[in-house]
This record gives sequence, C-alpha cells and structure tokens, in this order.
Amino acid sequence: MSILTVSISHKTTSVDVLARVAMDPATATKLAESMLTSEHVEEAVVVSTCNRTELYAVVSRFHGGLDDLTTTLSDFTGSQVADLQQMCSVYFDEGAVAHTFAVASGLDSMVVGESQILGQVKAALTHAQAQGTVGTLLNSLFQQAIRVGKRVQTETTIGSAGRSLVSAAYELLARQCGPLQGRRVLVLGAGAMAGLAARTAAAAGADVTCASRTFERARRLADSVAGTAVPLAQLDAALAEADILVTCTGAKDMLIGADRLAGTSVRGVVDLALPADVSDDVRDLGITLVNLDRLVDDQVDSATAAEIEAARELVRAEVQDFLGLRRAAQVAPTVVALRTMASDVVSAEMARLDSRLPQLAASERDEVYRTVRRVVDKLLHQPTVRVQELASDTESVDYAAALRELFALDPHTVAVMMSPEVQR
Repeated sequence: MSILTVSISHKTTSVDVLARVAMDPATATKLAESMLTSEHVEEAVVVSTCNRTELYAVVSRFHGGLDDLTTTLSDFTGSQVADLQQMCSVYFDEGAVAHTFAVASGLDSMVVGESQILGQVKAALTHAQAQGTVGTLLNSLFQQAIRVGKRVQTETTIGSAGRSLVSAAYELLARQCGPLQGRRVLVLGAGAMAGLAARTAAAAGADVTCASRTFERARRLADSVAGTAVPLAQLDAALAEADILVTCTGAKDMLIGADRLAGTSVRGVVDLALPADVSDDVRDLGITLVNLDRLVDDQVDSATAAEIEAARELVRAEVQDFLGLRRAAQVAPTVVALRTMASDVVSAEMARLDSRLPQLAASERDEVYRTVRRVVDKLLHQPTVRVQELASDTESVDYAAALRELFALDPHTVAVMMSPEVQR
C-alpha cells in the first residue's frame, strides 16, 4: 500500500478556482468517506483551507487510485476531471510524505512559515479519526507531520517569527493606509481567522469591534480583546464608524460591495474569506483592498532564503527518518514469518524425536528442545537484525522480498503477519 496526495493549491490555480473547490469540515468528511468506497482506496483524509484543498489516501495502485480520487473530487466540486487534472499536483509515496511534512510546517503556504496550517492539519486528522476514514498509515503520517510542524515553529526562525496570512495582509495594508494603532477596526466573522485578526489588531493598538452571524460568538471574541460586539443586523452602522474592515466569514455569497461602503469612513479592507466577502469595485472608492489574490500576487514574505533552507533541511531529515522507520516496519512481518517458520521446524523435529525416542526422559527432552531453540535463535538473530537495519537505511533494495525468496517463505504467511489481529 502506498500514499497518494492530490493537491489543488494557490501554487497550481487561481483563488477563484480555490473558492469553487473549498469545502467546510462536514463536506470534507463526506468526501473522505466517499473516497473509501473506491476500489483502490483504503484510507482517506481531506485538508481544505483558503490556500488549498488536498486529498490524502492510502492506495493499492497508483493509476487506479489517482483515477478514483479525481473522479470523486469531480463529483463533489462539479469540476470536470480534465480540468482537475490540469490544476492538480500529484505526490506519490515518498513525495507524498515530503509534501505532507512541508504543508504542516508552513513551507508550502502562501505566507511561508505561517502557523495556522498546523492547526488545520490537526483538525483534518481529528475529523478523519472521528469518522474512521484514517487507518494506521495516514494516522502515523499525519501525527508525524504535526510533530515536524511543531519543530519548525519552535526551532527555526521562520516558525518563531509568528507569520500568518493576517500579519502579511496587515503589512500590505499598512503600506498604503499606515499602521493600525489608534484605528477603528471592524472584524466580520468569529472563526479562527477572525480571532487571529482581532487579536493582532488589538495588540497593534487598534480599537476592535466584532460582528458575526451569531452574536454570542462575536461577543466572546470582542471580550477576549477588550473590544465591542455588534449584531450583524447593525453591520451598516458599524461600517459607518470603522476605519478598517477585516472580513473572513466563509460565506458562499458576496456580502459587501462598493454601494455598501460608499459614504462610510472605511479606507482599508482586509478580505481573507474564501470565497471573497468583498467585491473588487470597492477600489473605485479609493479604498485599499487586500485579499487573497493580492497576497498571492505580492508574495509578502520576510523570510530569507537561508531561513527557509534551514527549515527545509529540518523537514528533509524528518522525511528520511519517517521513511526509514516505514521501511523497517514493512520488513517486520517477513522477519516474524521467518521466525515462525523456524519455530515450526523446531516443533516438527521435536515431534520426530519423540516418535524415534519415546523412552527419552522429560528433562532430557526439555534440554534438547532448549538447545535446538538456542541454535536456531542464534543463527537467525544477526540476519534479522541486519535486514531491519538495511531496510531502514536503503531505498533501492527490497530486503523483505530477498528474505522471502532466500527462505522460501509462503507469501500468505507473511500477509497474515501484517493483519491487525496478529499485530495485537
């Protein structure tokens, strides 16, 4: 079984297309469940953010698995399979491992080193675990990716800098509108992105007002930043008193256009929603608009090449460690099958001894058994230890297959050793 990832991201398509394929957690879960009905898919996880929609799967065959994933994604998004093939990046096995670690570390994000993706990867895994769409392989992959992401955040300069889409958007806005200190900032939405936007603005000295479809959520967010909450029904009144609008609602319909901002004091807009909450025509009013399209175009990133390379080197080392452990784990069932075969040979020979020397005392028989067992264990010890070491260090040789061939192991026996019942 191998890992296959199909990725649609800001690197492969436009923000408009990302908006069409983006999905909420409930839809992502249904997509993962649908993937499991495919012939070649054994495990599935879906990660969908404003940067990407990605399908992770454990598949029995590459081409069959890829066809299954693109067909299922087509069904859910309404996109043609041919169009999806043009906008997707595909990662297989070792490449999929490297990509997963890079994503969780923020190295594949619109803003390199941003930390929000780590929480989004955790959430995707949690949903998959709750719905039972993830198995041993993807669970271990994502758990390790989360650990690697934490290392990048704590041990590298790009992680410790606290980069995010919000901070990058505020930097762009400040170039034309000046700093947030002393400004009246209206935050529309109450999710994770809105929370970060409100906290960042408050820390910069802004006067924050929060609005959301659910007033109680807006109130809790406002209380956390010593701000003010308003019901969504009073949005127009709040806009009239705001200098900066920050919106990240995730609503499917356009909320705000030039007609709604005309005559207000709003001079800058940060729109981090997917699809967008604010239409481009607000620029006609002289308003500075920073949205995901602008972030992609400007590529705001204060990380140096050396900082990024240091983080990538950490990730590369973790990828090799994970692959080594995985290869060692793959040879383990063959080692178990070999030792089982040896044990069966010892038992058969002891039965033969019993038939030829029935008068042998029990104590003598036990000593013969222990002696034969020790000889077999010593003969097998070094080969089985070395084959696991070699399997973890080398990519080009299938040592498990070599072991099966040398000792004429029954493939069915090896397969049985891989079953969850035996492993328990």
